[in-house]
Amino acid sequence: MVIATEAQIRSIGNVLNDTNRPLKERFRALFTLRNIGGDVSIDCIRSCFSDSSVLLKHELAYCLGQMQDPRANSILIGILEDTKQEPMVRHEAGEALGAIGSPESIEILEKYKNDPIVEVAETCQLALDRINWLESQKEKEDLTDNPYDSVDPAPPSKELNVEALKKVLLDENASLFERYRAMFSLRNIQTNASIDALGAALKCGSALFRHEIAFVLGQLQDRRATMYLKESLADQHENEMVRHECAEALGAIATKECTEILNQYLSDSKRVVKESCEVALDMCEYENSPEFQYANALN
Repeated sequence: MVIATEAQIRSIGNVLNDTNRPLKERFRALFTLRNIGGDVSIDCIRSCFSDSSVLLKHELAYCLGQMQDPRANSILIGILEDTKQEPMVRHEAGEALGAIGSPESIEILEKYKNDPIVEVAETCQLALDRINWLESQKEKEDLTDNPYDSVDPAPPSKELNVEALKKVLLDENASLFERYRAMFSLRNIQTNASIDALGAALKCGSALFRHEIAFVLGQLQDRRATMYLKESLADQHENEMVRHECAEALGAIATKECTEILNQYLSDSKRVVKESCEVALDMCEYENSPEFQYANALN
């Protein structure tokens, strides 16, 4: 956890909430607040949910979940209940409640697990499955280590065979929770074969499933994933939730090819895709710079 004074945190919060600032600066401020944590950071994030950027609001909810602070539950519940909020934002609020994992969230997640917006419904079911899994862990499962600094929507599978995991991943009859477990296990294996298995899954399942595949391909930061992400980003018929995640994943991989691809979509007709490319290009710039930490708005 980063140490900062309340005045410093409020100053960073002002950057986050300043609509005149470039989106990339606001993103850096947001992730700095996530790294600092605590009441004041949560309050600064809360005040930004009226923003017009779907992408930014989605990331606000994501960061609250990653902070794993139950004090954020009431904010996230309010967003999930607000049907005027965009589905992508409501989905992320549900996922964040699952990441925090409070048993008190079960009632609200049960309420929305059959939401008419399929991405919201699937997310709430996944969040319930994660909380139930956490509650059932009398003894910790012997799972593979997560080499990434992330709280995932599902734990990795105990299975380590790539072909067996791929079979579950692509099985439309398996539960989404089990497919996610296979997904995170494949991510943790970090081989060409596991990346190819994940890449194959970018063309199957629901939009929620495909967007998570894109997210983990970005976490891997392996140029091998570029061809899969490029194809889905280019697909104008693909759900914007998936395309946005493909753009951010390319930003994380941050090769010259990724930069060239992202520049092609800076005027995309979908605002969330356009903004994702802007932020992703900032990530590319960071990955190819001597900066120690991407989100350090304290400097």
